[in-house]
Amino acid sequence: MSNSQSPSSPTELKRSLKARHLMMISLGGTIGTGLFLASGGAIHSAGPGGALVAYAVIGIMVYYLMTSLAEMAAFMPVAGSFRVYASKFVDPSFGFAIGWNYWYNWAITIAAELAAVVLIMKFWFPDSPSFIWSAIALITMFLINYMSVKGFGETEFWFAMIKVVTVIIFLITGVLIILGIMGGKDPIGFSNFTMGEGPFNGGFFTILGVFMAAGFSFQGTELLGVTAGESEDPEKNIPKAIRSVFWRIILFYILAIFVIGMIIPFTDSRLLSEDVAVSPFTLVFERAGLAFAASIMNAIILSSVLSAGNSGMYASTRMLWDLARDGKAPKFLGKLDKRGVPVNALIVTSLVGCVAFLASFFGDGVVYIWLLNASGMAGFVTWVGIAIAHYRFRKAYAAQGLDMNDLPFRAKGFPFGPIFALVLCIIIIIGQGYQAFSSDGIDWNSMFVSYIGLILFFVLWFGYKIKHKTKIIPLEECDLKSK
Repeated sequence: MSNSQSPSSPTELKRSLKARHLMMISLGGTIGTGLFLASGGAIHSAGPGGALVAYAVIGIMVYYLMTSLAEMAAFMPVAGSFRVYASKFVDPSFGFAIGWNYWYNWAITIAAELAAVVLIMKFWFPDSPSFIWSAIALITMFLINYMSVKGFGETEFWFAMIKVVTVIIFLITGVLIILGIMGGKDPIGFSNFTMGEGPFNGGFFTILGVFMAAGFSFQGTELLGVTAGESEDPEKNIPKAIRSVFWRIILFYILAIFVIGMIIPFTDSRLLSEDVAVSPFTLVFERAGLAFAASIMNAIILSSVLSAGNSGMYASTRMLWDLARDGKAPKFLGKLDKRGVPVNALIVTSLVGCVAFLASFFGDGVVYIWLLNASGMAGFVTWVGIAIAHYRFRKAYAAQGLDMNDLPFRAKGFPFGPIFALVLCIIIIIGQGYQAFSSDGIDWNSMFVSYIGLILFFVLWFGYKIKHKTKIIPLEECDLKSK
Protein backbone atom coordinates (compact mmCIF):
# COMPACT_ATOMS: atom_id res chain seq x y z
CA MET A 1 0.00 0.00 0.00
CA SER A 2 1.25 3.50 -0.67
CA ASN A 3 0.74 6.76 1.10
CA SER A 4 -0.53 8.50 -2.00
CA GLN A 5 -3.93 9.99 -1.43
CA SER A 6 -6.58 9.82 -4.11
CA PRO A 7 -8.17 13.16 -5.05
CA SER A 8 -11.23 12.29 -2.96
CA SER A 9 -9.24 11.17 0.10
CA PRO A 10 -8.74 13.74 2.86
CA THR A 11 -5.28 14.48 4.24
CA GLU A 12 -6.49 15.66 7.65
CA LEU A 13 -8.74 14.14 10.30
CA LYS A 14 -12.32 15.44 10.47
CA ARG A 15 -13.30 17.68 13.39
CA SER A 16 -16.55 15.89 14.23
CA LEU A 17 -16.33 15.43 18.01
CA LYS A 18 -18.66 17.79 19.88
CA ALA A 19 -18.27 19.12 23.43
CA ARG A 20 -20.66 16.51 24.84
CA HIS A 21 -18.62 13.73 23.19
CA LEU A 22 -15.41 15.04 24.77
CA MET A 23 -17.07 15.27 28.17
CA MET A 24 -18.26 11.66 28.14
CA ILE A 25 -15.14 10.23 26.44
CA SER A 26 -12.98 11.58 29.27
CA LEU A 27 -15.45 10.39 31.91
CA GLY A 28 -15.76 6.97 30.32
CA GLY A 29 -11.99 6.67 30.00
CA THR A 30 -11.51 6.58 33.78
CA ILE A 31 -14.71 5.10 35.23
CA GLY A 32 -14.36 1.38 34.66
CA THR A 33 -12.97 -1.78 36.22
CA GLY A 34 -10.59 0.34 38.34
CA LEU A 35 -13.60 1.68 40.21
CA PHE A 36 -16.00 -1.25 39.89
CA LEU A 37 -13.48 -3.98 40.87
CA ALA A 38 -10.01 -2.73 41.93
CA SER A 39 -11.33 -0.23 44.51
CA GLY A 40 -12.27 -3.19 46.75
CA GLY A 41 -8.68 -4.43 46.88
CA ALA A 42 -7.41 -0.92 47.64
CA ILE A 43 -9.79 -0.58 50.60
CA HIS A 44 -8.90 -4.07 51.90
CA SER A 45 -5.14 -3.32 51.74
CA ALA A 46 -4.90 0.23 53.09
CA GLY A 47 -8.21 0.56 54.90
CA PRO A 48 -10.91 3.02 53.78
CA GLY A 49 -8.91 6.02 55.00
CA GLY A 50 -5.71 4.90 53.29
CA ALA A 51 -7.57 4.24 50.04
CA LEU A 52 -9.20 7.68 50.19
CA VAL A 53 -5.83 9.40 50.73
CA ALA A 54 -4.18 7.46 47.89
CA TYR A 55 -6.96 8.15 45.38
CA ALA A 56 -7.21 11.81 46.42
CA VAL A 57 -3.46 12.44 46.00
CA ILE A 58 -3.37 10.64 42.63
CA GLY A 59 -6.51 12.59 41.64
CA ILE A 60 -4.82 15.92 42.40
CA MET A 61 -1.77 14.85 40.39
CA VAL A 62 -3.98 13.87 37.45
CA TYR A 63 -5.72 17.26 37.69
CA TYR A 64 -2.41 19.08 37.25
CA LEU A 65 -1.41 16.73 34.41
CA MET A 66 -4.68 17.24 32.57
CA THR A 67 -4.63 21.03 32.90
CA SER A 68 -1.04 20.93 31.60
CA LEU A 69 -2.26 18.89 28.64
CA ALA A 70 -5.27 21.20 28.16
CA GLU A 71 -2.99 24.26 27.94
CA MET A 72 -0.90 22.67 25.19
CA ALA A 73 -3.87 21.07 23.38
CA ALA A 74 -5.83 24.33 23.29
CA PHE A 75 -2.77 26.14 21.93
CA MET A 76 -1.78 23.38 19.46
CA PRO A 77 -4.71 20.97 18.82
CA VAL A 78 -3.17 18.04 16.94
CA ALA A 79 -3.96 14.30 16.90
CA GLY A 80 -0.39 13.42 17.91
CA SER A 81 -0.91 15.48 21.07
CA PHE A 82 1.79 14.83 23.70
CA ARG A 83 3.99 13.03 21.13
CA VAL A 84 4.11 16.22 19.07
CA TYR A 85 4.65 18.39 22.17
CA ALA A 86 7.49 16.15 23.38
CA SER A 87 9.12 16.38 19.92
CA LYS A 88 8.74 20.15 19.57
CA PHE A 89 9.47 21.27 23.14
CA VAL A 90 11.95 18.64 24.41
CA ASP A 91 13.74 16.43 21.85
CA PRO A 92 12.53 14.63 18.66
CA SER A 93 13.88 11.33 20.05
CA PHE A 94 11.85 11.82 23.26
CA GLY A 95 8.72 12.45 21.18
CA PHE A 96 9.42 9.36 19.05
CA ALA A 97 9.66 7.18 22.18
CA ILE A 98 6.56 8.73 23.77
CA GLY A 99 4.52 8.11 20.59
CA TRP A 100 5.46 4.45 20.19
CA ASN A 101 5.19 3.94 23.95
CA TYR A 102 1.60 5.23 23.89
CA TRP A 103 0.70 3.17 20.83
CA TYR A 104 1.78 -0.18 22.26
CA ASN A 105 0.30 0.78 25.65
CA TRP A 106 -3.21 0.91 24.17
CA ALA A 107 -2.67 -1.81 21.55
CA ILE A 108 -1.83 -4.27 24.36
CA THR A 109 -4.67 -2.90 26.49
CA ILE A 110 -7.02 -4.05 23.70
CA ALA A 111 -5.72 -7.60 24.33
CA ALA A 112 -6.37 -7.24 28.07
CA GLU A 113 -9.93 -6.09 27.41
CA LEU A 114 -10.53 -9.06 25.08
CA ALA A 115 -9.41 -11.38 27.88
CA ALA A 116 -11.72 -9.56 30.31
CA VAL A 117 -14.70 -9.94 27.94
CA VAL A 118 -14.18 -13.72 27.96
CA LEU A 119 -14.23 -13.84 31.78
CA ILE A 120 -17.36 -11.68 31.93
CA MET A 121 -19.28 -13.75 29.37
CA LYS A 122 -18.31 -16.96 31.19
CA PHE A 123 -20.39 -15.65 34.10
CA TRP A 124 -23.50 -16.22 31.99
CA PHE A 125 -22.23 -18.93 29.64
CA PRO A 126 -19.67 -20.97 31.61
CA ASP A 127 -19.30 -23.74 29.02
CA SER A 128 -19.03 -21.57 25.89
CA PRO A 129 -15.80 -21.38 23.80
CA SER A 130 -13.63 -18.40 24.77
CA PHE A 131 -12.62 -17.40 21.25
CA ILE A 132 -16.23 -16.65 20.21
CA TRP A 133 -16.62 -13.84 22.77
CA SER A 134 -13.17 -12.35 22.13
CA ALA A 135 -13.79 -12.42 18.36
CA ILE A 136 -17.20 -10.73 18.71
CA ALA A 137 -15.67 -8.06 20.99
CA LEU A 138 -12.75 -7.38 18.63
CA ILE A 139 -15.02 -7.12 15.57
CA THR A 140 -17.39 -4.80 17.46
CA MET A 141 -14.54 -2.47 18.52
CA PHE A 142 -13.11 -2.49 14.99
CA LEU A 143 -16.44 -1.64 13.34
CA ILE A 144 -17.18 1.20 15.79
CA ASN A 145 -13.81 2.75 14.96
CA TYR A 146 -14.17 2.00 11.25
CA MET A 147 -17.53 3.86 10.94
CA SER A 148 -16.34 7.41 11.52
CA VAL A 149 -15.00 9.52 14.35
CA LYS A 150 -18.54 10.79 14.96
CA GLY A 151 -19.77 7.20 15.29
CA PHE A 152 -16.99 6.49 17.77
CA GLY A 153 -17.87 9.62 19.77
CA GLU A 154 -21.56 8.75 19.86
CA THR A 155 -20.89 5.16 20.98
CA GLU A 156 -18.53 6.30 23.72
CA PHE A 157 -21.10 8.89 24.83
CA TRP A 158 -23.67 6.17 25.56
CA PHE A 159 -21.14 3.72 27.03
CA ALA A 160 -20.03 6.44 29.44
CA MET A 161 -23.63 7.41 30.22
CA ILE A 162 -24.31 3.85 31.43
CA LYS A 163 -21.35 4.05 33.81
CA VAL A 164 -22.22 7.51 35.12
CA VAL A 165 -25.84 6.53 35.83
CA THR A 166 -24.62 3.35 37.58
CA VAL A 167 -22.28 5.29 39.89
CA ILE A 168 -24.99 7.85 40.74
CA ILE A 169 -27.51 5.07 41.58
CA PHE A 170 -24.81 3.31 43.62
CA LEU A 171 -24.03 6.46 45.63
CA ILE A 172 -27.71 7.14 46.36
CA THR A 173 -28.28 3.48 47.35
CA GLY A 174 -25.17 3.52 49.55
CA VAL A 175 -26.22 6.65 51.43
CA LEU A 176 -29.70 5.15 52.04
CA ILE A 177 -28.09 1.99 53.45
CA ILE A 178 -25.75 4.02 55.69
CA LEU A 179 -28.75 5.94 57.04
CA GLY A 180 -30.67 2.71 57.63
CA ILE A 181 -33.41 3.56 55.11
CA MET A 182 -32.54 0.60 52.83
CA GLY A 183 -31.15 -2.81 53.69
CA GLY A 184 -33.49 -3.53 56.57
CA LYS A 185 -30.97 -2.66 59.29
CA ASP A 186 -30.17 0.18 61.67
CA PRO A 187 -27.97 3.09 60.56
CA ILE A 188 -24.37 1.88 60.12
CA GLY A 189 -22.49 4.97 61.22
CA PHE A 190 -18.67 4.79 61.19
CA SER A 191 -18.39 1.34 62.82
CA ASN A 192 -16.98 -0.37 59.69
CA PHE A 193 -14.89 2.63 58.72
CA THR A 194 -12.93 2.75 61.99
CA MET A 195 -12.95 -0.92 63.05
CA GLY A 196 -9.71 -2.72 63.95
CA GLU A 197 -6.70 -1.00 62.44
CA GLY A 198 -8.96 1.35 60.45
CA PRO A 199 -9.39 3.69 58.87
CA PHE A 200 -5.66 3.44 57.98
CA ASN A 201 -4.24 -0.05 57.66
CA GLY A 202 -0.75 -1.34 56.87
CA GLY A 203 1.29 1.86 57.03
CA PHE A 204 3.07 3.94 54.38
CA PHE A 205 4.17 1.16 52.02
CA THR A 206 0.66 -0.23 51.83
CA ILE A 207 -0.65 3.19 50.81
CA LEU A 208 2.21 3.40 48.25
CA GLY A 209 0.96 0.13 46.75
CA VAL A 210 -2.55 1.61 46.53
CA PHE A 211 -1.06 4.71 44.85
CA MET A 212 -0.07 2.47 41.96
CA ALA A 213 -3.51 0.86 41.77
CA ALA A 214 -5.11 4.32 41.85
CA GLY A 215 -2.78 5.48 39.07
CA PHE A 216 -3.93 2.62 36.83
CA SER A 217 -7.56 3.54 37.56
CA PHE A 218 -7.07 7.10 36.31
CA GLN A 219 -5.19 6.14 33.14
CA GLY A 220 -7.20 7.14 30.11
CA THR A 221 -7.82 10.76 31.08
CA GLU A 222 -5.03 11.81 28.68
CA LEU A 223 -7.19 10.46 25.83
CA LEU A 224 -8.69 13.95 25.59
CA GLY A 225 -5.37 15.19 24.23
CA VAL A 226 -5.56 12.71 21.34
CA THR A 227 -9.13 13.83 20.50
CA ALA A 228 -7.86 17.40 20.00
CA GLY A 229 -7.18 16.70 16.32
CA GLU A 230 -10.83 15.75 15.71
CA SER A 231 -12.66 18.14 18.06
CA GLU A 232 -14.91 21.01 17.13
CA ASP A 233 -13.49 24.28 18.51
CA PRO A 234 -10.70 22.53 20.53
CA GLU A 235 -9.41 25.83 21.98
CA LYS A 236 -12.67 26.16 23.89
CA ASN A 237 -14.03 22.62 24.29
CA ILE A 238 -10.95 20.73 25.51
CA PRO A 239 -10.19 22.98 28.54
CA LYS A 240 -13.92 23.03 29.34
CA ALA A 241 -14.12 19.22 29.25
CA ILE A 242 -11.01 18.75 31.37
CA ARG A 243 -12.07 21.28 34.02
CA SER A 244 -15.57 19.89 34.54
CA VAL A 245 -14.78 16.22 34.09
CA PHE A 246 -11.96 16.17 36.63
CA TRP A 247 -14.18 17.18 39.52
CA ARG A 248 -16.82 14.63 38.54
CA ILE A 249 -14.25 11.85 38.40
CA ILE A 250 -12.79 12.80 41.80
CA LEU A 251 -16.29 13.05 43.25
CA PHE A 252 -17.25 9.64 41.87
CA TYR A 253 -14.08 7.89 43.07
CA ILE A 254 -13.85 9.54 46.50
CA LEU A 255 -17.56 9.17 47.30
CA ALA A 256 -17.71 5.58 45.98
CA ILE A 257 -14.71 4.53 48.10
CA PHE A 258 -16.21 6.29 51.14
CA VAL A 259 -19.56 4.51 50.66
CA ILE A 260 -17.90 1.09 50.20
CA GLY A 261 -15.71 1.68 53.27
CA MET A 262 -18.73 2.63 55.37
CA ILE A 263 -20.89 -0.36 54.36
CA ILE A 264 -18.39 -3.24 53.90
CA PRO A 265 -15.75 -3.92 56.61
CA PHE A 266 -12.32 -3.48 55.03
CA THR A 267 -11.32 -6.82 56.59
CA ASP A 268 -13.90 -8.61 54.41
CA SER A 269 -11.87 -10.94 52.14
CA ARG A 270 -14.48 -10.63 49.39
CA LEU A 271 -13.07 -7.16 48.62
CA LEU A 272 -9.94 -8.86 47.26
CA SER A 273 -11.89 -10.87 44.69
CA GLU A 274 -11.87 -9.86 41.02
CA ASP A 275 -15.06 -11.86 40.48
CA VAL A 276 -17.96 -9.66 39.35
CA ALA A 277 -20.31 -11.61 41.62
CA VAL A 278 -18.52 -10.18 44.65
CA SER A 279 -17.42 -6.77 43.33
CA PRO A 280 -17.88 -4.00 45.94
CA PHE A 281 -20.73 -2.53 43.87
CA THR A 282 -22.48 -5.92 43.70
CA LEU A 283 -22.10 -6.42 47.48
CA VAL A 284 -23.64 -3.01 48.22
CA PHE A 285 -26.55 -3.53 45.80
CA GLU A 286 -27.22 -6.96 47.30
CA ARG A 287 -27.16 -5.45 50.81
CA ALA A 288 -29.88 -3.05 49.60
CA GLY A 289 -31.97 -6.05 48.56
CA LEU A 290 -31.74 -5.46 44.82
CA ALA A 291 -32.34 -8.72 42.96
CA PHE A 292 -30.00 -9.84 40.17
CA ALA A 293 -27.33 -7.37 41.36
CA ALA A 294 -24.48 -9.58 40.09
CA SER A 295 -26.01 -9.95 36.61
CA ILE A 296 -26.72 -6.22 36.36
CA MET A 297 -23.15 -5.31 37.44
CA ASN A 298 -21.75 -7.93 35.05
CA ALA A 299 -23.58 -6.25 32.16
CA ILE A 300 -22.36 -2.81 33.26
CA ILE A 301 -18.76 -4.01 33.62
CA LEU A 302 -19.04 -5.60 30.15
CA SER A 303 -19.99 -2.18 28.72
CA SER A 304 -17.02 -0.67 30.62
CA VAL A 305 -14.60 -3.19 29.17
CA LEU A 306 -15.91 -2.67 25.62
CA SER A 307 -15.68 1.09 26.16
CA ALA A 308 -12.05 0.84 27.36
CA GLY A 309 -11.11 -1.39 24.41
CA ASN A 310 -12.95 0.93 22.03
CA SER A 311 -11.14 4.01 23.39
CA GLY A 312 -7.82 2.15 23.34
CA MET A 313 -8.28 1.25 19.69
CA TYR A 314 -9.14 4.87 18.85
CA ALA A 315 -6.18 6.34 20.76
CA SER A 316 -3.56 3.90 19.46
CA THR A 317 -4.84 4.17 15.87
CA ARG A 318 -4.58 7.98 15.90
CA MET A 319 -1.12 7.90 17.46
CA LEU A 320 0.12 5.38 14.87
CA TRP A 321 -1.37 7.47 12.04
CA ASP A 322 0.35 10.59 13.39
CA LEU A 323 3.69 8.77 13.72
CA ALA A 324 3.40 7.67 10.08
CA ARG A 325 2.47 11.15 8.90
CA ASP A 326 5.58 12.48 10.64
CA GLY A 327 7.83 9.88 9.04
CA LYS A 328 8.31 7.90 12.27
CA ALA A 329 6.27 4.85 11.17
CA PRO A 330 5.75 3.09 7.79
CA LYS A 331 4.16 5.49 5.28
CA PHE A 332 1.15 3.35 4.39
CA LEU A 333 -0.12 3.80 7.97
CA GLY A 334 -0.58 7.53 7.33
CA LYS A 335 -3.40 7.03 4.80
CA LEU A 336 -6.98 8.19 5.47
CA ASP A 337 -10.12 6.89 3.75
CA LYS A 338 -12.90 9.12 2.33
CA ARG A 339 -14.47 9.49 5.79
CA GLY A 340 -11.22 10.66 7.37
CA VAL A 341 -10.57 7.35 9.18
CA PRO A 342 -6.95 6.03 9.30
CA VAL A 343 -8.01 2.53 8.22
CA ASN A 344 -4.53 1.05 7.67
CA ALA A 345 -3.42 2.13 11.15
CA LEU A 346 -6.68 0.73 12.53
CA ILE A 347 -6.15 -2.67 10.87
CA VAL A 348 -2.54 -2.97 12.09
CA THR A 349 -3.47 -1.93 15.65
CA SER A 350 -6.33 -4.44 15.73
CA LEU A 351 -4.05 -7.23 14.49
CA VAL A 352 -1.41 -6.44 17.13
CA GLY A 353 -4.10 -6.45 19.85
CA CYS A 354 -5.35 -9.79 18.53
CA VAL A 355 -1.86 -11.36 18.44
CA ALA A 356 -1.14 -10.10 21.98
CA PHE A 357 -4.40 -11.69 23.14
CA LEU A 358 -3.52 -15.01 21.46
CA ALA A 359 -0.18 -14.94 23.33
CA SER A 360 -2.13 -15.55 26.55
CA PHE A 361 -2.91 -19.10 25.34
CA PHE A 362 0.71 -20.17 24.80
CA GLY A 363 3.56 -20.98 27.17
CA ASP A 364 1.50 -20.47 30.32
CA GLY A 365 0.92 -16.89 29.19
CA VAL A 366 4.47 -15.73 30.08
CA VAL A 367 4.77 -13.50 26.99
CA TYR A 368 1.29 -12.09 27.68
CA ILE A 369 2.31 -11.18 31.27
CA TRP A 370 5.38 -9.40 29.91
CA LEU A 371 3.23 -7.49 27.44
CA LEU A 372 0.79 -6.45 30.17
CA ASN A 373 3.62 -5.27 32.42
CA ALA A 374 5.11 -3.25 29.57
CA SER A 375 1.70 -1.71 28.93
CA GLY A 376 1.08 -0.88 32.59
CA MET A 377 4.36 1.01 32.91
CA ALA A 378 3.77 2.81 29.59
CA GLY A 379 0.81 4.80 30.95
CA PHE A 380 2.93 6.39 33.68
CA VAL A 381 5.77 7.04 31.22
CA THR A 382 3.26 8.95 29.05
CA TRP A 383 2.30 11.08 32.06
CA VAL A 384 5.98 11.83 32.72
CA GLY A 385 6.24 12.94 29.07
CA ILE A 386 3.24 15.28 29.44
CA ALA A 387 4.68 16.89 32.59
CA ILE A 388 8.13 17.46 31.04
CA ALA A 389 6.65 18.74 27.75
CA HIS A 390 4.42 21.26 29.53
CA TYR A 391 7.24 22.56 31.72
CA ARG A 392 9.40 23.07 28.64
CA PHE A 393 6.50 24.55 26.65
CA ARG A 394 5.85 27.23 29.27
CA LYS A 395 9.58 28.02 29.58
CA ALA A 396 9.93 28.26 25.77
CA TYR A 397 6.84 30.47 25.55
CA ALA A 398 8.41 32.91 28.04
CA ALA A 399 11.90 32.67 26.49
CA GLN A 400 10.50 33.68 23.08
CA GLY A 401 8.85 36.77 24.57
CA LEU A 402 5.26 35.70 23.92
CA ASP A 403 2.38 37.07 26.00
CA MET A 404 0.90 34.51 28.44
CA ASN A 405 -2.45 36.30 28.13
CA ASP A 406 -2.66 35.12 24.51
CA LEU A 407 -2.87 31.46 25.54
CA PRO A 408 -6.41 30.09 24.95
CA PHE A 409 -6.18 28.34 28.32
CA ARG A 410 -3.65 28.65 31.16
CA ALA A 411 -2.94 25.82 33.59
CA LYS A 412 -3.00 26.96 37.20
CA GLY A 413 -0.18 26.28 39.63
CA PHE A 414 2.76 26.44 37.23
CA PRO A 415 5.54 25.36 37.83
CA PHE A 416 4.34 23.38 40.87
CA GLY A 417 1.76 21.37 38.84
CA PRO A 418 4.02 19.65 36.28
CA ILE A 419 6.87 19.22 38.81
CA PHE A 420 4.52 17.62 41.36
CA ALA A 421 3.10 15.29 38.68
CA LEU A 422 6.60 14.42 37.42
CA VAL A 423 7.94 13.55 40.89
CA LEU A 424 4.89 11.48 41.87
CA CYS A 425 4.90 9.58 38.55
CA ILE A 426 8.61 8.77 38.95
CA ILE A 427 7.95 7.49 42.51
CA ILE A 428 5.15 5.26 41.18
CA ILE A 429 7.33 3.98 38.30
CA ILE A 430 10.22 3.14 40.65
CA GLY A 431 7.77 1.59 43.13
CA GLN A 432 6.42 -0.83 40.50
CA GLY A 433 9.09 -3.38 41.32
CA TYR A 434 9.51 -2.88 45.07
CA GLN A 435 8.28 -6.45 45.70
CA ALA A 436 11.38 -7.76 43.90
CA PHE A 437 13.53 -6.49 46.79
CA SER A 438 13.42 -8.47 50.02
CA SER A 439 15.62 -9.47 52.95
CA ASP A 440 16.59 -12.58 50.97
CA GLY A 441 18.03 -10.51 48.12
CA ILE A 442 16.82 -9.31 44.72
CA ASP A 443 14.45 -11.34 42.56
CA TRP A 444 15.97 -10.39 39.20
CA ASN A 445 13.30 -12.07 37.12
CA SER A 446 10.53 -10.24 38.98
CA MET A 447 12.42 -6.95 38.67
CA PHE A 448 12.91 -7.43 34.91
CA VAL A 449 9.20 -8.21 34.40
CA SER A 450 8.24 -5.14 36.47
CA TYR A 451 10.50 -2.73 34.58
CA ILE A 452 10.31 -4.16 31.06
CA GLY A 453 8.14 -1.22 29.94
CA LEU A 454 10.74 1.27 31.16
CA ILE A 455 13.56 -0.65 29.46
CA LEU A 456 11.61 -0.65 26.19
CA PHE A 457 11.02 3.11 26.45
CA PHE A 458 14.73 3.85 26.95
CA VAL A 459 15.66 1.57 24.03
CA LEU A 460 13.26 3.53 21.77
CA TRP A 461 14.42 6.91 23.10
CA PHE A 462 18.20 6.40 22.93
CA GLY A 463 18.05 4.18 19.85
CA TYR A 464 16.43 7.02 17.87
CA LYS A 465 18.71 9.60 19.51
CA ILE A 466 21.89 7.75 18.56
CA LYS A 467 20.72 6.98 15.01
CA HIS A 468 19.51 10.52 14.21
CA LYS A 469 21.91 12.40 16.52
CA THR A 470 19.10 14.51 18.00
CA LYS A 471 19.64 16.99 20.82
CA ILE A 472 17.48 18.73 23.39
CA ILE A 473 15.99 21.76 21.62
CA PRO A 474 17.05 25.15 23.07
CA LEU A 475 14.05 27.01 24.53
CA GLU A 476 14.49 29.87 22.06
CA GLU A 477 14.27 27.43 19.12
CA CYS A 478 11.22 25.40 20.20
CA ASP A 479 8.60 25.43 17.43
CA LEU A 480 5.60 27.33 18.82
CA LYS A 481 4.21 28.38 15.44
CA SER A 482 3.48 25.36 13.21
CA LYS A 483 0.37 23.37 14.22
